[in-house]
Amino acid sequence: MRIRLDSIGCRLNIGEIEAMARSFAASGHSIVSQGDPADLCILNTCTVTAIASKKSRAFIRQLCRRNPGAKVVATGCLAELEPDSLEALGVDLVVGNDAKDGLPDLLTSRGWLTCAEGATDDPPPIFGTRTRAFLKVQDGCDNKCTFCVVTIARGSGRSRIPDEIVAEVRSLLTLGYREVILSGVHLGSYGHDFGRVRGLEGLVRKILAETDIPRLRLSSLEPWDLDPAFFEVFGDPRVQPHLHLPLQSGCDATLRRMARKTTTDGFSALVDAARGIIDDVAISTDVMVGFPGETDEEFERSITTVENLGFSKLHIFRYSRRDGTLAATMPDQVPGPVATARSARLHELGDRLVSGFHERFVGRRAEVLWEDAEEIGEHRRWSGLTGNYIRVLTEAATGIDLGNTITTVDLETCVPGAMLGSVPGVSISGIAETSRRDGSSLPIVSGS
Repeated sequence: MRIRLDSIGCRLNIGEIEAMARSFAASGHSIVSQGDPADLCILNTCTVTAIASKKSRAFIRQLCRRNPGAKVVATGCLAELEPDSLEALGVDLVVGNDAKDGLPDLLTSRGWLTCAEGATDDPPPIFGTRTRAFLKVQDGCDNKCTFCVVTIARGSGRSRIPDEIVAEVRSLLTLGYREVILSGVHLGSYGHDFGRVRGLEGLVRKILAETDIPRLRLSSLEPWDLDPAFFEVFGDPRVQPHLHLPLQSGCDATLRRMARKTTTDGFSALVDAARGIIDDVAISTDVMVGFPGETDEEFERSITTVENLGFSKLHIFRYSRRDGTLAATMPDQVPGPVATARSARLHELGDRLVSGFHERFVGRRAEVLWEDAEEIGEHRRWSGLTGNYIRVLTEAATGIDLGNTITTVDLETCVPGAMLGSVPGVSISGIAETSRRDGSSLPIVSGS
């Protein structure tokens, strides 16, 4: 059967849909791309903001319109919270988050999946290239942040079994992935439901000890789950020096209304500890503007805190009123134009912070995992990531494949949102040797 899989929203959603693709392929089904005929379409929806919900509904309408003969299944957070609205759009089945991981078996039991042949554990990647894999190790959240609908949609926190995770990391290695990103709704709480206070630290050490994964990265971590001792796991060079620590607001009064379990002083102390232990660490964050009751004074305090902390990147969100959350009932909802203006100021600051972080690395060397390329005349422009999450661009002759290799690169120039780099001692017409994961040599060409 020809199956199309899509996802909207967070990287956890991406990891779930990629895992689903591998499950379907192992049963002999074909994973098809956008525009190809499909017998079954599955969308992993999102509802973290009103815009995400709107995009999810629009995507469903598009799938139904462009695949009139296919069964259409909606799953994910919007399917969990608003199943009736999706059924009204014409989907054939709505599956909540609790049943999402068992979706292949559910569809088989309903007789929707026809007999398949040619089983493979090697389906094409759905998003991007097979270089970096998002691996869900935890789901749900026990926090009660007053703005967050994801806690309602995903349920209480629960962790996967460590041995099961290690086995999946090994499987991803076999498929050729060079980097695995451990993901979860509340990743820092991994293992708490097993009674393991330092469960995430233990999981990281277990993966490092029992697999040969070249690069291991952690997705978003709530600051109250960490202490300075946790950062010692970054002493292994395979753990990439990048932390995403959601702040949400740089004003303590706003943080209290959000029910965030941190203060600006506590958060700053944690950032200082991380920078004192992890060399060249990139620390990015989430910042929300327009939260109910956010005054001009509170916003000014927040933006000052964010600037002083010197993040490597900001993910900026306008508050989105979500039914079922405490914040939706709060007085003093911030007018849209005010929130828009505040967002614009934060975006300007974010651009300066990114540039400042990148400028620190001009003239230095870094290891880059190359992901994909675009044709630029007679050359190809490759794009990849350093361990501390700097996007790097370089050029190579057409026909030279840097994809999924890790090379040492000289970081030369800053450009908006990225850096330009070259392989040491190699010009656009030169040739050097690097190694693929399997040890075979690969001639590469790189230029400024």
